[in-house]
Amino acid sequence: MALPPSAVIVDVVRSPVGRAGRGSLAEVRPDDLAAHVVRELLARNPAVDASTIDDVVCGCAFPWGEQGYNVGRCIAVLAGLPHHVPAQTVTRLCASSLQALRTAAHAIELGEGDALLVVGVESGSRVGRGIELSTPNPLLDPAADGPTLGGIFMPMGMTAELVADDHGVSREEMDRFAQRSQERAVAARERGFAAREIVPVRLAGGEALAHDESPRPGSTLEGLAALPPAFREGGSVTAGNSCPLSDGAAAALVLSERRAEQLGLRPRARIVSSAVSAVDPTRMGVGPVVAIRAALRRAGLTIDEIDVFELNEAFAAQVLPVCREVGIDPFDDRVNPNGGGIALGHPFGMTGLRIMSTLLNGLDEVGGRYGIESMCVGGGQGQAMVVERLA
Repeated sequence: MALPPSAVIVDVVRSPVGRAGRGSLAEVRPDDLAAHVVRELLARNPAVDASTIDDVVCGCAFPWGEQGYNVGRCIAVLAGLPHHVPAQTVTRLCASSLQALRTAAHAIELGEGDALLVVGVESGSRVGRGIELSTPNPLLDPAADGPTLGGIFMPMGMTAELVADDHGVSREEMDRFAQRSQERAVAARERGFAAREIVPVRLAGGEALAHDESPRPGSTLEGLAALPPAFREGGSVTAGNSCPLSDGAAAALVLSERRAEQLGLRPRARIVSSAVSAVDPTRMGVGPVVAIRAALRRAGLTIDEIDVFELNEAFAAQVLPVCREVGIDPFDDRVNPNGGGIALGHPFGMTGLRIMSTLLNGLDEVGGRYGIESMCVGGGQGQAMVVERLA
């Protein structure tokens, strides 16, 4: 029996990450921003004829309201793809574009296509923080049906407080990890690492944004320690050890290995395995633990064989226990070596591909073979993907 086709990542690029509400991208339409990134990706890879793309899979955490409806199709049209190229939009909240990447890989492995465009986008500036329903829903009222159902829409910072309680994570350790994220993100920018993956964005005033806006060169442990709790009186989760809301877009070309070879392309990585998981919604932050274990098992690897481990830093409170549960020191140099979401920000639907771009560049920098990306997901889920560096 023939083996299924392998899905490979040919290239992945992203916009800078802007600060939600007050940053340079706050007034940029998310579909326009993502279309710009798609055009730049295709320009970098002229061997891939846009008319031969089998599908566009877009990850967006909140694909309605001010972000549009089936924003993936809007992006495809705005980017100039032929109208016969279809597009879909998927959501798994924080892991939406990682799910989009997984969906593309599944299509290739099933023989349903051999050239897919994956997009991730979110305008945190446009996404409402509440959910309005015209009829009562017990999921919105913790008292109506117990804390587990109600916890689906519990503020994520509160879930982080509960995870910190469960795992005995101290405020001091959270702040130390947050400071590490800031220092590494700033160092990555200064040595040109981040520029490898960023597509500059021309703003309305004519200037170009070419760097992430959230990293803070002046961050100190003393400054972080002085911040008040953001979600619970007497708590330990603060604005400084949490990811900021953000705006951004990213795009990737995912081909079958055979098509890449036919086109004379040298793929950057092979998608080896992926997994999803779910936990009590009130403990959202530890969602990645089971997904990481499953993805490693399916890849036939152990955590010790991973050269770069990129875990989304929703909150330091959840990064620390996730790392320890899967058997790696969160302060290990393999963990988020170029900073993470606490410093860079978290444009929900974009972040999965943002992390993948950082992971692939990180593997290139250290000459590593295997990398893993993982994310916690609002509502109590986790997702992980293992890739093998090829280029």
